[in-house]
Amino acid sequence: MVTIYHNPKCGTSRNVLAMIRASGVEPEVIDYQKTPPSRDRVRQLAADAGLTIRQVLRRKNTPHDELGLDDPSLDDEALLDAIAAHPILLERPFVVTPRGTRLCRPSETVLDLLDNPPARFTKEDGEMVGR
Repeated sequence: MVTIYHNPKCGTSRNVLAMIRASGVEPEVIDYQKTPPSRDRVRQLAADAGLTIRQVLRRKNTPHDELGLDDPSLDDEALLDAIAAHPILLERPFVVTPRGTRLCRPSETVLDLLDNPPARFTKEDGEMVGR
């Protein structure tokens, strides 16, 4: 079972989803903005990926700066509150497979999680990736 926390408006997320499908797998696709993961799930995704809550915060095209989330005095609970209130703050895409959990940025990071990764893949921008 493969799960992707996906944003269909994000090119990186679309590339990761396409690479998963090119490997012969139809993943569970969770549009994390329509169906946000719980605080505990965000905490687990970050931990499983070896990241801190601060490292899974997205800055670009989000209210990150307006909310002052760079403030080092904010603890994980405050950051999780912000993600819960504004799911767009969760960086994407997260992919969960039996091989592990990763924040797949850049998109080719997903290849390490797939049993049958595509040998070569052309990303939306025309860049070729593969092994």
